[in-house]
Amino acid sequence: MRPRPLALLCVSATLLAGCGLMPGGSGSERRTVTVWLMQHSAFQDYLDRFTEDFERRHPDIDVDIRIQEWTGIGEKVQRALKDRKPGGPDVIEVGNTQVAQYAEGDELLDLTLESLRDWGREDWLPGLAEPGQWSSHQYGIPWYAANRVVIYRKDLFRQAGITAPPKTRDEWLAVTEKLDTGRTQGIYLAGQDWYTLSGFIWEEGGELAEERDGGWRGTLDSPAALRGMDFYRRLQALGDGPLDADEEHPPQAGVFAREEVAQIVAVPGVVRAILQENPDLEDELGYFPIPGKKAGRPGAVFTGGSDLVIPAVTDQRKAAIAVVSDLVGTKWNTDLARTMNYVPNKTTLAGAVAGEDAVAAMAAGAARGRATPSTPGWGRVEADNPIKDFMTKVLTGADPAEEARRASRRITDALSFDGR
Repeated sequence: MRPRPLALLCVSATLLAGCGLMPGGSGSERRTVTVWLMQHSAFQDYLDRFTEDFERRHPDIDVDIRIQEWTGIGEKVQRALKDRKPGGPDVIEVGNTQVAQYAEGDELLDLTLESLRDWGREDWLPGLAEPGQWSSHQYGIPWYAANRVVIYRKDLFRQAGITAPPKTRDEWLAVTEKLDTGRTQGIYLAGQDWYTLSGFIWEEGGELAEERDGGWRGTLDSPAALRGMDFYRRLQALGDGPLDADEEHPPQAGVFAREEVAQIVAVPGVVRAILQENPDLEDELGYFPIPGKKAGRPGAVFTGGSDLVIPAVTDQRKAAIAVVSDLVGTKWNTDLARTMNYVPNKTTLAGAVAGEDAVAAMAAGAARGRATPSTPGWGRVEADNPIKDFMTKVLTGADPAEEARRASRRITDALSFDGR
């Protein structure tokens, strides 16, 4: 969910001077904080402005921002956390659901004190803050978020006589059924869009997995999770989405651009791809938060985004904390959200993006955002995803309870696997 191009450049006013301790003009030692940020997370202009401002206010610190690619980043981060080498990272951007696997081995700096005392942890988006914790300590510091909203065709809504977006899930079903006529699909929802299903399960009070007696077990077979799957089934039937594929096969942005589709569930960043294929839709796209069970409260959603972490092996602890403090603080976090159309890291900053329809819809949903279970083993679940198989089986007529039990056992097995 990083829709913006970003030059693969290293941002530092003192790049030629290298890394480590450097002599300043007054004879005092200068320190370099090396920051690993991910490709497409921020425009180069933003990084330039941040670096210039930070170095002006911290004349003894140089900021060296090095852009990384997501492909293969997990192994690269693990190596950096285990062994401090010259030029190694002092601050690292990681996916919000990745923090647990890095924190498990005591390889991240515990930032609980700073979070409570200085950074306003009580106001952070839960979908970023909660997965940033491990054993009740805060290691990942929320940077930015993006979550799914409903992107809709205003013209198709008008033609169907629908004057306002739905406010509840029951209204959403009714509106979508009204739109699903003739050549028009009421909604395009792929059969294996498990991120969207997760939100429906959470909205019902269910979980994908729960920790019990020191271990994790899958819980797709709970009554609440089954209700979430049933709502997904009813909604998905009001369009022609494939039953055995996810939202990227084929990319739903292309389907939405080419066909008469009234709605999709996606992050607003896909709009760029939609308009590249069909520029005529530019004035016809609208956004609303995924509806919840009750009016006035958006539905629960999966929150994607990034946290910032500091390796425990850093030799620039104080300076690294200062960089993180600025990046997650109100000034630069709000600037990032406005520049990149992200959701800010705090619920109290939602008003800063209220003028942007897409971001405002995201921000409303982000207040009820969640993330996958905070356990290092969750990566094994996604690697051989039983949730997708469960969804396809139910959508093609299999017994939901039986398939949920089977999928839950597979999740339990993946989470309890110790690799030995």
